[in-house]
Amino acid sequence: MNNPSNQSETTFISSKHLETIKVFDKKSDYDIWNAFDQGDEMAFNYIYRTYVKDLFQFGSQYSCDSYLVKDSIQNLFIYLRKKRGSLSKINNIKGYLFKSIQREIIKNIKTKASVETLEENLFENHFLIEVSPEMNIIKGEVETELKLKIQRALNQLTTKQRKVILLFYVEELSYKEIADIMNFSEVKTARKIVYRALASLKELIKPTSY
Repeated sequence: MNNPSNQSETTFISSKHLETIKVFDKKSDYDIWNAFDQGDEMAFNYIYRTYVKDLFQFGSQYSCDSYLVKDSIQNLFIYLRKKRGSLSKINNIKGYLFKSIQREIIKNIKTKASVETLEENLFENHFLIEVSPEMNIIKGEVETELKLKIQRALNQLTTKQRKVILLFYVEELSYKEIADIMNFSEVKTARKIVYRALASLKELIKPTSY
């Protein structure tokens, strides 16, 4: 038999979260972040609950150590909480958090090698992409054989290309947001890598002529 007190607590938490969603779901990222920066605890809870799953999935591309990823996420939110009142203005919370968790995880696992070396070598087998019909890169119904072929082709791209494709098509971030996360000096660099990745994909999946 369920413990009535536990059941009431679960219902209370769920109802509280639903109320939080109602308050912030129609607000802009700028307004939500500003409320959090000014000490609004509901805004903090909304940000955490909305993005923690995405942060874990994204962070897991950098490390298969789930404890390290979870600790990094916790450390990030502890840091943000401490800095309330002095945070920068943010127009895209997801992009900001992705960049921050990337930096936090790399800080925790990097060696004497540079971040660029880590990206290309340590993370060579990361940012693997699982193709799904929901991905905008695929139009219409996809046969299983073609789907597998596209997935194999995607994972033959360079680490940087896979990462940009993941951010653009799966996370649906803009070129500007991707450039910021990946520390590109120009937005056109992100656009160029996406175009080159797509060109490589076309070559990899085109029918073999006999």
